[in-house]
Amino acid sequence: MLRTSLQTLKSLPIITKQQTRRFTKNSVVMEAQNDKVYVQYNHTDSCKFSRWTARESFQFMYARPWQEVVDFYSKSVNGKLPLLELFGTQAHDVHGDDKIEEVSNETGFLEGVSNVDKSGRWARVTFKIVLSYHGGSFDGWQKQPGLNTVQGLVEKSLGRFVDEKKAQQLKEKCKPLEGCALVAGRTDKGVSALQQVCSFYTWRKDVKPHEIEDAINDVAPGKIRVESISEVSRAFHPNFSAKWRRYLYIFPLNDGENREEIEGEGDIENFTSHENCENQRNECGELASEENIENSIISDEDELEGAKKPRSFSVCRVNQLLQQLEGKLLSYKMFARDTKASRNVGPPTECFLYHARATETRLPSPDHEKGIRVMCVELVANRFLRKMVRVLVATSVREAAAGAQEDALLKLMDATCRRATAPPAPPDGLCLVDVGYTEFDPRNCLIP
Repeated sequence: MLRTSLQTLKSLPIITKQQTRRFTKNSVVMEAQNDKVYVQYNHTDSCKFSRWTARESFQFMYARPWQEVVDFYSKSVNGKLPLLELFGTQAHDVHGDDKIEEVSNETGFLEGVSNVDKSGRWARVTFKIVLSYHGGSFDGWQKQPGLNTVQGLVEKSLGRFVDEKKAQQLKEKCKPLEGCALVAGRTDKGVSALQQVCSFYTWRKDVKPHEIEDAINDVAPGKIRVESISEVSRAFHPNFSAKWRRYLYIFPLNDGENREEIEGEGDIENFTSHENCENQRNECGELASEENIENSIISDEDELEGAKKPRSFSVCRVNQLLQQLEGKLLSYKMFARDTKASRNVGPPTECFLYHARATETRLPSPDHEKGIRVMCVELVANRFLRKMVRVLVATSVREAAAGAQEDALLKLMDATCRRATAPPAPPDGLCLVDVGYTEFDPRNCLIP
């Protein structure tokens, strides 16, 4: 009996200290998963008790009439409602529509090769295509199996313009007859675009721009539309040739939010003027102390998860937070998602923001005579990381509500974990406005 027990003990695997630690660690992880314990980032500033948790921020951002914004972008894509309607006559007088529309003509400097006697690799014809599409109708830009994506539809419509050699190669590989479309920047599911730039090349000489335009417009009428198409040099690349990108985020405001900003100012349209915006900035500057900010901005009428926290924020404060990022080359790895925060390979995480502003305006709506109140955030940078704009917007709103200092976003750059920033804002409010291929002009802005 004793021999049998000893043999049984010998047959058991020996558990080392390292394996014990690993077992204990996994047990803790499993226990955390079962109990749904979420570890929050330990902020050390004086606003830590007023700051929303990730769940609270998520709930605050999504509890909005987003359908109004989705419908507005749909009308803008179809040319029924210009984007500049959001910013009144001030935006028209300062910038003009031609400033926003001139993207398609910015690549003339790339025409470095003569069209005469082209041969070899320079013999192919490259087209620059400027597209607008409604994000709510697609599963993002990038082509994915079984999903309705913008790239998938565009490349399918371009298949009829592929040259014979490429068509034969695709046939031999048992692949569908599709063209190849390069893009300035991939957009996520739900994100719209008013002037997305892509390119397509072929060795066929008989392809006309209007034929490509008709093919793309017919693939999904009302959801995707060609703004312009032109033949450019082979050296043109919609992504690598771009100097800057402009995004606009429209954030619906619920009743009671940002009331102190418009009280006594009359019509909401007056708030968007440059003069009144400067006055608002000066007034917000006088509320620099945490106590004054808490008294004038924070409303404790409602509760978030049992704790009294702010349910309103100052749009002017969001503007001040974002302005601190202008003109600086910074690493936005804490504001990115779905990418490694620390990596030895791949593109860097540094981005240069030319313009970062926020203002309040009215979104045209058939159900509201004066429109619905919204906050517009305009961001212009040389490049953006994945979900960077949406995280920046959500974090700015969270910090403004908590009464954080103006350099709060800059301090978050040095955070050790991405939990320090808020979850991404809903994709419904985001739109890629345009892409620039010349140096950025500060006068070419939607929000001064």
